[in-house]
Amino acid sequence: MGDDSEWMKLPIDQKCEHKLWKARLNGYEEALKLFQKIDDEKNPEWSKYLGLIKKFVTDSNAVAQLKGLEAALAYVENAHVAGKTTGEVASGVVNKVFNQPKARAKELGEDICLMYIEIEKGEAIQEELLKGLDNKNPKIIVACIETLRKALSEFGSKIISLKPIIKVLPKLFESREKAVRDEAKLLAVEIYRWIRDALRPPLQNINSVQLKELEEEWIKVSSAAPKQTRFLRSQQELKAKFEQQQALGGDADGGDDDEEEVVPQVDAYELLEAVEILSKLPKDFYEKIEAKKWQERKEALEAVELLVKNPKLESGDYADLVKALKKVVGKDTNVMLVALAAKCLAGLATGLRKKFGQYAGHVVPTILEKFKEKKPQVVQALQEAIDAIFLTTTLQNISEDILAVMDNKNPTIKQQTSLFIARSFRHCTPSTLPKSLLKPFCAALLKHINDSAPEVRDAGFEALGTALKVAGEKAVNPFLADVDKLKLDRIKECAEKVELVYGKKAGGAAEKKEGKPITGKTTALPGPAGDKETKDAATKPGPVKKASAVKAGAPLKKGKPAAAAGTGGAGPKGKKGPETKEIFESELSIEVCEEKAAAVLPASCIQQLDSGNWKERLACMEEFQKAVELMERSEMPCQALVRMLAKKPGWKETNFQVMQMKLHIVALIAQKGNFSKTSAQVVLDGLVDKVGDVKCGTNAKEAMTAIAEACQLPWTAEQVVAMAFSQKNPKNQSETLNWLSNAIKEFGFSGLNVKAFISNVKTALAATNPAVRTSAITLLGVMYLYVGPSLRMFFEDEKPALLSQIDAEFEKMQGQTAPAPTRGISRHSVGGGDDGEEEEQEEVGNDVVDLLPRADIGDKITAELVSKIGDKNWKIRKEGLDEVTSIINEAKFIQPNIGELPAALKGRLNDSNKILVQQTLSILQQLATAMGPNIKQYVKNLGIPVITVLGDSKNNVRAAALATVNAWAEQTGMKEWLEGEDLSEELKKENPFLRQELLGWLADKLPALRSVPSDLLLCVPHLYSCLEDRNGDVRKKAQDALPFFMMHLGFEKMAKATGKLKPTSKDQVLAMLEKAKANMPAKPAPPAKASSRVVGGAAPAKFQPASAFADDLGSNTIESKPDLKKAKAGGLSSKAKVQGKKVLSKPNLKEDDDKSGPIFIIVPNGKEQRMREEKALKVLKWNFTTPRDEYIEQLKTQMSTCVAKWLQDEMFHADFQHHNKALTVMVEHLESEKDGVISCLDLILKWLTLRFFDTNTSVLMKALEYLKLLFNLLSQEEYHLTENEASSFIPYLILKVGEPKDVIRKDVRAILNRMCLIYPASKMFPFIMEGTKSKNSKQRAECLEELGCLVESYGMNVCQPTPGKALKEMATHIGDRDNTVRNAALNTIVTVYNVHGDQVFKLIGNLSEKDMSMLEERIKRSAKRPSSVPVRQAEEKPQRTQNISANASMMRKGQAEDMSSKLKIMYRTYRIQNRNMGNHSETAHTVPREFQLDLDEIENDNGTVRCEMPALVQHKLDDIFEPVLIPEPKIRAVSPHFDDMHSNTASTINFVISQVASSDINTSIQALTQIDEVLKQEDKAEAMSGHIDQFLIATFIQLRLIYNTHMADEKLDKDEIVRLYSCIIGSMITLFQIESLAREASTGVLKDLMHGLITLMLDSRVEDLEEGEQVIRSVNLLVVKVLEKSDQTNILSALLVLLQDSLLATASSPKFSELVMKCLWRMVRLLPETINSINLDRILLDIHIFMKVFPKEKLKQCKSEFPIRTLKTLLHTLCKLKGPKILDHLTMIDNKNESELEAHLCRLMKHTMDQSGKSDKDTEKGASRIEEKASKAKVNDILAEIFKKIGSKENTKEGLAELYEYKKKYSDADIEPFLKNSSQFFQSYVERGLRLIETEREGKGRIATSTGISPQMEGTCVPVSTHTVSSSIGNTNGEEVGPSVYLERLKILRQRCGLDNAKQEDRPPLTSLLSKPTLPTVASSTDMLHSKLSQLRESREQYQHLDLDSNQTHSSGIGTTLASPSSAAANIDDLKKRLERIKSSRK
Repeated sequence: MGDDSEWMKLPIDQKCEHKLWKARLNGYEEALKLFQKIDDEKNPEWSKYLGLIKKFVTDSNAVAQLKGLEAALAYVENAHVAGKTTGEVASGVVNKVFNQPKARAKELGEDICLMYIEIEKGEAIQEELLKGLDNKNPKIIVACIETLRKALSEFGSKIISLKPIIKVLPKLFESREKAVRDEAKLLAVEIYRWIRDALRPPLQNINSVQLKELEEEWIKVSSAAPKQTRFLRSQQELKAKFEQQQALGGDADGGDDDEEEVVPQVDAYELLEAVEILSKLPKDFYEKIEAKKWQERKEALEAVELLVKNPKLESGDYADLVKALKKVVGKDTNVMLVALAAKCLAGLATGLRKKFGQYAGHVVPTILEKFKEKKPQVVQALQEAIDAIFLTTTLQNISEDILAVMDNKNPTIKQQTSLFIARSFRHCTPSTLPKSLLKPFCAALLKHINDSAPEVRDAGFEALGTALKVAGEKAVNPFLADVDKLKLDRIKECAEKVELVYGKKAGGAAEKKEGKPITGKTTALPGPAGDKETKDAATKPGPVKKASAVKAGAPLKKGKPAAAAGTGGAGPKGKKGPETKEIFESELSIEVCEEKAAAVLPASCIQQLDSGNWKERLACMEEFQKAVELMERSEMPCQALVRMLAKKPGWKETNFQVMQMKLHIVALIAQKGNFSKTSAQVVLDGLVDKVGDVKCGTNAKEAMTAIAEACQLPWTAEQVVAMAFSQKNPKNQSETLNWLSNAIKEFGFSGLNVKAFISNVKTALAATNPAVRTSAITLLGVMYLYVGPSLRMFFEDEKPALLSQIDAEFEKMQGQTAPAPTRGISRHSVGGGDDGEEEEQEEVGNDVVDLLPRADIGDKITAELVSKIGDKNWKIRKEGLDEVTSIINEAKFIQPNIGELPAALKGRLNDSNKILVQQTLSILQQLATAMGPNIKQYVKNLGIPVITVLGDSKNNVRAAALATVNAWAEQTGMKEWLEGEDLSEELKKENPFLRQELLGWLADKLPALRSVPSDLLLCVPHLYSCLEDRNGDVRKKAQDALPFFMMHLGFEKMAKATGKLKPTSKDQVLAMLEKAKANMPAKPAPPAKASSRVVGGAAPAKFQPASAFADDLGSNTIESKPDLKKAKAGGLSSKAKVQGKKVLSKPNLKEDDDKSGPIFIIVPNGKEQRMREEKALKVLKWNFTTPRDEYIEQLKTQMSTCVAKWLQDEMFHADFQHHNKALTVMVEHLESEKDGVISCLDLILKWLTLRFFDTNTSVLMKALEYLKLLFNLLSQEEYHLTENEASSFIPYLILKVGEPKDVIRKDVRAILNRMCLIYPASKMFPFIMEGTKSKNSKQRAECLEELGCLVESYGMNVCQPTPGKALKEMATHIGDRDNTVRNAALNTIVTVYNVHGDQVFKLIGNLSEKDMSMLEERIKRSAKRPSSVPVRQAEEKPQRTQNISANASMMRKGQAEDMSSKLKIMYRTYRIQNRNMGNHSETAHTVPREFQLDLDEIENDNGTVRCEMPALVQHKLDDIFEPVLIPEPKIRAVSPHFDDMHSNTASTINFVISQVASSDINTSIQALTQIDEVLKQEDKAEAMSGHIDQFLIATFIQLRLIYNTHMADEKLDKDEIVRLYSCIIGSMITLFQIESLAREASTGVLKDLMHGLITLMLDSRVEDLEEGEQVIRSVNLLVVKVLEKSDQTNILSALLVLLQDSLLATASSPKFSELVMKCLWRMVRLLPETINSINLDRILLDIHIFMKVFPKEKLKQCKSEFPIRTLKTLLHTLCKLKGPKILDHLTMIDNKNESELEAHLCRLMKHTMDQSGKSDKDTEKGASRIEEKASKAKVNDILAEIFKKIGSKENTKEGLAELYEYKKKYSDADIEPFLKNSSQFFQSYVERGLRLIETEREGKGRIATSTGISPQMEGTCVPVSTHTVSSSIGNTNGEEVGPSVYLERLKILRQRCGLDNAKQEDRPPLTSLLSKPTLPTVASSTDMLHSKLSQLRESREQYQHLDLDSNQTHSSGIGTTLASPSSAAANIDDLKKRLERIKSSRK
């Protein structure tokens, strides 16, 4: 039990993994309890068990496993993370649970699988179960099948995908295990329950016995549709509904709906595998099919027949095969073969389905023609073929071919065609059988029902009956108007017999299945009451309304919108009330008329009708009128009355008063009675005759209008126009046309016979009378409103003058919209008339193009032309194409019959000659325009190949292809392109051009579509592969297209499609999908309809959401929050009727009254509520790239409560002029409604952002004007913008700052300025910063400038998130490719620099050299000295108070201290500052802003702010300059101003150091003197600690300043420069004497310092100076000091980097590199002593980097061999000193293989080991290399080498050094033999050299004093010998040393002791004596320099009184006269006085 207690204490998850099964069992039990207890599915506990669940189910102990399974089930059910475990757990269950003997285990395993399916992991589970079917263990297979069966039975076929299961079923039936076969049988039965007969084809090949058994089982399956009984987590609503039904007692009503929801219709075809047959065709098929013997042809066909029996065929290019079969059908004389070929075609069509569609157009005409055959088996085969083909295409596509055959003389063809039409109609639905199709078919069929052959008549009746059944009487009746009753009854009888494919509910059920996808959600229309079709009407979608539907010239609309046409709304006669009551009247005889009239009119009236007295006639008319007015409609005999009026004198009435009355009565009768066309014919002639009459014309027109209202305008107009043009009176003609123009506006354009009008208009245009021509042109203008630009095509052959008039008229009409009809709808059901009219408008659109006379060019496309196009010679091919172009150009509009042209053109699309490809593309473009919508049938075989051309590598070819595709799509719509697999096949090709163009095209087209074919889903896998394409453009286009795919397919389908991707890809794609989901546009809703009348006198009717069922428009005005997605307000949709031009039947008084109230209504807490909603994501966040409709809708909804209705209408009007009006109103009300404006401010700003996206400048200008006023008002009201208002407005305002128009940019900038008053500038900053990332360069530039202004006005505090980040971001734009942006960025940073000074460089971070130099240059040019931020701004800007310290001196101190840590910045700053400080006029005390005291400020500040006064440095400089008269050496006291050094040392030192870099020489010298002073006193020197880098930076900045500026300055006295050099070098030497301080210098600073010093040594201009030589020697000495005293690692590293840079820099001189290498040798020589203090790892890293940049090969290519020697020497020395341990120091190198370092070191080590007694020949040229004892011969060689060196000019000193070391190491070495042979001079030279080296090396301890600077430190006078030390870096040329050297030494000694040297000055200056190169004595000359410096300090006054001569005498050695000009002294005094004053005032 001991063990037990151990594991009992463990936590649950550890128990579950314990090695004891009991522990695990216990763990599982506890886990189970825990899982059932945790109620929060997101509890972190769940995650602990993620990795363990698999172990739960696969436990090796059976007892524990059972418990584990229970726990796992609980986990899967309750944990939200369970989905992650699906794969591993499911595979565990399949392999380790399903094989268990215990039934309980298997049961739990199944439950776990089903639970996973419930949590949406069905696919993964199904995959694992299907894998399990391949297991060898039959138990597992049985369990898997059982689980699949259960899953299917419970979840249904929607969730469990059947295709993969059905695929494996046949294999399961073949299993040897009976158990498996039985389980498979049960599964097959379950599948059959769901998909019925679709399961038969896949199982047709299994064992016949099994099949028979299955059949028996299938018969038993209940016929009730199966239901899903278990639901996914996402289907909880369905679950609730299901449970509710169960409670109600099983299958409640709603059963039907459920059936549709639950049972997806599975198509057996989908479950089949496609078979590839093209490759299996017999090789000689095409020869055989042409063979002369029919047997051979038969063989060929039989082979095909066998292949096409496969139920599903692989897609491919079947064109040739179809062509061959078509030829057999059409031409073969053997009817048996015709039948066989027809069977083959039927098989192909069935197997390919939609993919066969592209060939349908070729085959259908041939088959129809072939129906002339009488043999039943041939006819049957042809019928089967054409029926199969029909299913692969649409009726629309083949309608032309069918109609062409309808007029054939052969009755069999007519009969079979009608029967085919009847069968085809059965497959149609009201939406796929629109009016546009019904019309031509009905017309043709009406001829057939009157045919002489009975079989033709019967077939005709059947076809019409079918049409009636499918489309409904409402749609078909208009076409049957002239059919007599007998025939009509016959048609109806046929209709009743028809069984439709889509169920019997004629419109109803069919609609449900088919209508939805096609018409979207549309308003249902109220059917005429009591009419049989009410049921239909309710289910039929109403036509989609489009304003000026016809305008776009219609081709686009044919097909889709037109599909809605015939589905609702009255037909052309709909305006006459219920359709069936169209008034037919037979003509009555005059007697009957008189009788009827006498019954209703007074007798006197009838008698006086033809009286001779006009007065009696007039009286008679008056009575007549009264009688008519009093009559009831039902009892008015219209025909009788009008015949009475027409009775003699009738229309020949001469008295105009009588005539006017007569015409008025006609109008009355037409309005009040049931006026028929028969009655109309009686009067129209008379009316037309009077229409031109001056007095009666108006009445005649009114009468005509009334008749038009009664009998419909189309009929009336046709009659009237025909009558007018049959007579000669031009007045009548022109007035008739005028009436017609007006009538069209009033009635709308519905149903008008354009063709008839056009011929009449043409007649009118040719009239001689100008009035007629003018009226005709006006009429054309009105028609243009409805028909659109295509109208012009009819008049292109008119005379140019006339054409220009027509064009002018059209021009006038452009941009106007057709007014809504006001007549013709008055007394009919509210919806009916409207809809009829709209749908008619649709139709007109189609008609206009259909009316064009189309030429048939089929006969011009000859075989000869086709062969030309395919010729081998490109020139002939081109000729062929040219011919095609001219044929199309001549024909203008063509019929779709173009023979063999498509195949020929298709071949040219992949022509090797690109010019021909382009020509073909332009032909195809022409073809589309010429053929119009009929081009549809060629999309598959010509359109898709054009898409392939989008993959061409040439840009212009791609552009041409895209233009062609667009031209086609415009004619065909997108559906044709998206159907089938063609598009996905194209996208599959891995051609980046093709992919990006095609995706771009889809992204362009998809957003506009309302629905797409399901085939679009096939493109998705390829879209995903494009998302990961190698090509960036493809990826980008794919990302752009993603949201539009999602818009149509939905997120779920898209996410599901990622299942087949690799896991890594899947995650990426899913992330993109999530992102796209956020940007997904809404589907374009069907444009909602503006109801054309105001209901109940309310304000203009609101728009109806398209989904509403408008049974009663009155009650159905929408709520204020319409369903945004569905209702797309007409005011916004460009297609919807323009809201502003509503034709209101009531006068507009009501609206005018409204306008008086406030425009903004204050809703308490409205704004807060809106913000809360947006925050809670209840509404869309205002964030978009371009505003989508849902945003506009949302804003409208939000505004509806708080903006006056009339203003809102203006604001959301489609026309920009209304926006201008709205803005004007808003400006007017701004002052008066402040509170209202503020309460709606968020909405106003959002609305203005929408205006920013308009293209109209006037609106934009107006909006900006309003904004200026608005922000002024808000700042007066002290309003502060909320975050919400700012974030939804500022980004869009910033977009406008990039406008091309200056005036707009200026306004936007002004507004941004004003905004800072109502919104913190620091918050504005990030928005503007974001604007700098725009692609628009103008915007970037303006935003950068604006940022500059913000910083200038508000200081650095505005920079968000931090000044550093902000400035880095700005600085990136310095490298922008656009010049203005670069300038803006530079200016902004200069602005910041001016405000903030040198800090800028720290904040900017690293810039490229080029950018940095541009910036420096710009700062230099701006030359605006940084001044501290004006304190006044502290008061003005509340934002900044915190960061401006009122006391400027405090600020200075703080910033000064800050300085010490910011070396790099300081370096950069001074680098820049000193570039622009060439103006020496500035006084000596000018210092960088950091250190400035704004004394005026402080003095004026009368102590209002009490601050601690920092202890200021007292620069008591007076003592420095006192003369020293006695030359006794003594130590002086330290200057008093350093006594209080430690109280605020840092700021003082910073201050002084900063002055070192001053561009004013005197300021700099003073600062250097002070620092020198500090360094010389040991007790004070450590105060400099921590400032060394800073000081060195300041010094080499000064050096650079001298080098770049002062030396080039002609005006500057060169002595000044020498003084400055002396001071710099002096202070530095002092510094490098103090080892502790010298070691503080960092690598970077040392590198720059060495760079500066070496540059100075090589500066030829210095040598030309009088004291130049001395300066250079001093530098020499300084370099030695630097090398010896600074940190050895740092200096060595610095030199290596410097060498690398100098070798890389093309500009640097070879001399420079040489000097760097000499320094390196010097370092190498010091290595033996310093090796232990060096950080070898770092040095080796530097060498590694050096060798990486310069591999051996590259070094060998250098002109000089020095670099490679230097490197080898260094490495060799290091190896010698460290031995094998050196290899342990490569730790800092990441990748040692990048350079040869490691290999080189190993080689060296090996060598050293091999020759422990020898030296390595390779590195023999180094410095300290002789460490081992060498053999005699070797020694001789070595010494010979050394002496050779000493003898050479360049290497003499190196040789001496080597000799010295050699001697030192081997003291017994004999060098005599080598000296013997040389001259006496050489011997003494060598000895002297060795002695010098010795004294230098030995005297190192004392050398510090030898080079001291001031006499005070020289108190200990050292023996002379130590002063004769020479630097080893001199140029020893081995010549005689002159006396000048000794003179020099003497001079120095005199100086040391304070004696005067003036006497010697009479001789020429020393430099001339030294002109012969000699052993240099640099050390001494520097000493002298420093003594001079100290003399300067001794006596300031004295120097001020000296005359020029004495100045010069003092400067002879090396000009160090530091005579500061009096101004400097004065300045110092002034400074002191002012500081005193301030101090006293503070006390």
